[in-house]
Amino acid sequence: MILIETVAGMQQFAREHPGEIALVPTMGYLHQGHVSLMREAKKRAPLVVLSIFVNPTQFGVNEDLENYPQDLARDTRVAQEAGVDVIFAPTPLDMYPPGYQSYLEVEGITRELCGASRPGHFRGVTTVVAKLFNIVAPKCAVFGMKDFQQLAVIRRMVQDLNMDLEIVGMPIVREPDGLALSSRNSNLDPAGRASALCLSRALAAAKDAFRGGERSVYELRRRSLASIQGESLAELDYLEFRDPETLVPLQQADGRTLLALAVRIGAVRLIDNCILGEE
Repeated sequence: MILIETVAGMQQFAREHPGEIALVPTMGYLHQGHVSLMREAKKRAPLVVLSIFVNPTQFGVNEDLENYPQDLARDTRVAQEAGVDVIFAPTPLDMYPPGYQSYLEVEGITRELCGASRPGHFRGVTTVVAKLFNIVAPKCAVFGMKDFQQLAVIRRMVQDLNMDLEIVGMPIVREPDGLALSSRNSNLDPAGRASALCLSRALAAAKDAFRGGERSVYELRRRSLASIQGESLAELDYLEFRDPETLVPLQQADGRTLLALAVRIGAVRLIDNCILGEE
């Protein structure tokens, strides 16, 4: 495995291996959810490039950019064990040099859910992902479905701009108690970690009601909210039932309906989701 820390170095590697690369974009502090993406990428291309870049343009004012966990040495060990061939870990100055002025924005679906509470977030996401696609030139890129809206936005961008690569979405990986794996989990203290289970309980409550025949979004939402409202450390950002492709709100649920939620546990913002008809 090799480490490439410059844009020019990564572009040179990509030119030497056309059509051979699967990309796994991350912000580092890797966990088993990321490992599942790397392993899938290994199945899809001869070479796996893992990008590690905490992208400053997707963080808003008073968000957790400064506190986002980072440990390149640890990430290198995890990536090597997962079979990654290249770690691409550029600096912010190399990605956004002096005079940088170009940003890419997907409209519509970026205004919903996380986009409503984090203005400018998806402008930063689409810009950095488009830059990574241009730099690495992958045949495919693998993303986790925990960031469901992000995946939908990237798919929209790739389709709208005729980008020639496949976007692969992989299922959420959870702890045995149901908490979705996230790099931000490391910022939870023991009380916060216990409180964070309200997210998966909210999803389970809705899925149980759906399996029991409930289709009213009003009633499904009421049952989900009960799991969060009982937690003193939990502050709800949103809990929404949406179409999985357009993200438009729904009044009646079916097996394809997306339930997405965001909750703050103290200073830590966590997201989770499920498709009601999927096990």
